[in-house]
Amino acid sequence: MTRFPGHEGWDAYSRKEDDLNLPIRSDEHETTNTKMDPGFGDATPATRFELPPLPFEPDALAPHISPRTLSFHYEKHHKGYLDKLHAAIEGTPRAKMDVEEIIRTADGAVFNSAAQVWNHSFYWHSLSPKGGGQPDAPLRDALAAAFGSVDAFRRAFAEAALGEFGSGWAWLVLDDEERMRVISSSDAENPLQSGQTPLLTLDVWEHAYYLDYQNERNRYVENFLDHLINWEFLRANLEKARGVEARPTADA
Repeated sequence: MTRFPGHEGWDAYSRKEDDLNLPIRSDEHETTNTKMDPGFGDATPATRFELPPLPFEPDALAPHISPRTLSFHYEKHHKGYLDKLHAAIEGTPRAKMDVEEIIRTADGAVFNSAAQVWNHSFYWHSLSPKGGGQPDAPLRDALAAAFGSVDAFRRAFAEAALGEFGSGWAWLVLDDEERMRVISSSDAENPLQSGQTPLLTLDVWEHAYYLDYQNERNRYVENFLDHLINWEFLRANLEKARGVEARPTADA
């Protein structure tokens, strides 16, 4: 079972980086006991309707994603969607639903907030400071069976990420026939809406990369695929979706 470290270093790091105006995490939104299942298989535990801890230290993805970008993305954007979701569902029947159920049944502002909460939580785990390189042999074989080779998968994923006009996401999914596919989605759209199982994602909204790369989305995508892609997370999700008993990872 993949172990994801806690987020206890974030506040201390923020206090040391005042010159970047990194915000210190506020826990005032963590007031509800409503549970959500983010759909991450065995790789992450179910969490409450709260801002989940990042699975790495705030400087761990540098230089590919800076602490400043992470601060704004996590503390402002992700938390902002969560706050909007709380406000929208408080006192309604949806307050007793998990996030996936809200995504499948809601529309408009409620859907947008719920989907963006889920998408961002999934995105953080798609990144790893120890990512990139080549996947292990079983995953390499699975990707080769689906796309022809790992390099062909990388090309397909990059094309989806770069081809999404405006704001959106690139995804690797398992479809209803258990075939791996690369797709893109606009705005808050999520593969769960169409019965597909997300395996990996990359946020291509500008707030995910603009402070570091400006308009060069291609460099952000390249660095994700070369240095940050979390093969272990992908493998755990694929094994879960296919009913394969999860194997321990190198850091388990």
